[in-house]
Amino acid sequence: MNEKIERENDGNILEIENLHLEFRSHGIWREVVKGVNFSLKKGETLGLVGESGSGKSVSAFATMGLLDKNNSKITQGRILFDSSVDLLQLSEKEMRKYRGGKIAMIFQEPMTSLNPVVKCGKQVVEMILQHEDCSRKDAEKKVLELFDEVLLPNPSRVFDSYPHELSGGQKQRVMIAMAIACKPEVLIADEPTTALDVSVQKAVLDLIKTVQQKYGMGVVFISHDLGIVHSISDRIAVIYKGSIVETGDRDSVFLNPQHPYTKGLLACRPSMNERPKRLPTVDDYLNGTNNDNDVITQEERSKQHSEIYSQEPILQVRDLEVEYVLNKNLFGKSKKTLKAVDKVGFDLYRGETLGLVGESGCGKTTLGRAIMQLVENSSGNIVFENRILNCKSHSELKKVRRDIQIIFQDPYSSLNPKITVGQAIGEPLKTYSIESDAKKRKALVVEMMEKVGLEASHYDRYPHEFSGGQRQRIGIARALILRPKIVICDESVSALDVSIQAQVLNLLADLKREFGLTYIFISHDLAVVKYVSDRMIVMRKGKVIQIDEADKVYSAPSDEYVKTLIDSIPS
Repeated sequence: MNEKIERENDGNILEIENLHLEFRSHGIWREVVKGVNFSLKKGETLGLVGESGSGKSVSAFATMGLLDKNNSKITQGRILFDSSVDLLQLSEKEMRKYRGGKIAMIFQEPMTSLNPVVKCGKQVVEMILQHEDCSRKDAEKKVLELFDEVLLPNPSRVFDSYPHELSGGQKQRVMIAMAIACKPEVLIADEPTTALDVSVQKAVLDLIKTVQQKYGMGVVFISHDLGIVHSISDRIAVIYKGSIVETGDRDSVFLNPQHPYTKGLLACRPSMNERPKRLPTVDDYLNGTNNDNDVITQEERSKQHSEIYSQEPILQVRDLEVEYVLNKNLFGKSKKTLKAVDKVGFDLYRGETLGLVGESGCGKTTLGRAIMQLVENSSGNIVFENRILNCKSHSELKKVRRDIQIIFQDPYSSLNPKITVGQAIGEPLKTYSIESDAKKRKALVVEMMEKVGLEASHYDRYPHEFSGGQRQRIGIARALILRPKIVICDESVSALDVSIQAQVLNLLADLKREFGLTYIFISHDLAVVKYVSDRMIVMRKGKVIQIDEADKVYSAPSDEYVKTLIDSIPS
């Protein structure tokens, strides 16, 4: 029944009062949201900040009525819309009038939120027909107008495209079009820019601001990245372990944070102005062990670089090209190809961290995989320790790959869910016949697990039993178990919370010193790449735009494209 609350209208369009929420796991109920309170005014943007598991997304799902009723329950609290309607008291039929019509949501991962077997235009049309009294023809016309409004290129093509045919940024724009289709009064944006390139990220943030101003919506912007939140929010609420620990206007929270958790979130993001020897972590602040970290001075950095670049290169890439066949004719001959890597050349030196940055589709991941010979290059040479890799047989490449390993972006999909993490980490030892004795082999695995911050007791657990940060440590352990000389880190911290990201970056730095590693660090996050790199390569459309000392790339970009990337970094 639609229950209205009689109260004085204080300008709040949305209020969450003393929300308590429990989830059931293995038959046991556990409280995950513990008395959350926050409000949103019309036309305001509230940034809701916290790490994965803090309760920020499930609070949003509760507001939308999207929680699984079999395994979750709200034990206390109210969610008021327009100071008069308690959304928690509505029936499912009544809630449908509000969900999408009055309150809309942009989900974190558009690929899983959009139906993969229904064309994008039709999905938005169905949304409009559900909430508005209009013909299908009028709804289709409105969708094309919406696609144009959210700056999708060629709206007609997007209308008739399936989600997999669009880029990540384009899919996110489709989600925004769907969210604003019925001109909602509240828009909840749940991590809408996670894993997007900085330029695409900035475009999405600008778009959200534009549609907010046009329709006068209140926006709840959920993120773990305070830099992004700062660029879009009016007020900020910080959530930690299911409770709001700090609220305030944007500048007061950023310039004078009160809670140790907020201080830790702010501190663990790599600075653009200095390079600490170790990144502080949230735990440092919560435990009161945070000390002013020493920074690497320019003199120290220059000395390190003199030692690194006085050697012969460990890896040389010369005029490398990689082409993908887009389609073929009836006779199997290629009709159209895409040059993903276009005459790329560089040297990599022992002990160096070479950053590789650029937007999605620029060729950086393809380049990394070509070095591993996981994809074939159509021309050019890759020379490792005076051996040309692209002319090697499969058996010869197997020997080389012991010295060149890769850490993948998504550790979960790169781990076999059917075998324990101990077995996964130990697989390379079996492949290369290192240590035939099973007990001694297990001891090597446990030793490596402990080096990356895992416990011996984790050996017999499966990938799904670990957090994202722990799974990334598993991927690192598996890559290092063979003691390689070069490690390619392919977006290995992109999807991690900033606090977990700091821990992993510190770990990679420690392991580099201990094992004498050389890194190729691939990422779209320019702030992170600047922090970890000695030199940087900026790529665009398969070509190298600039290669230089990392600080110099930032202080003296050689190209307007590089400057645009740098300007897109959230403050």
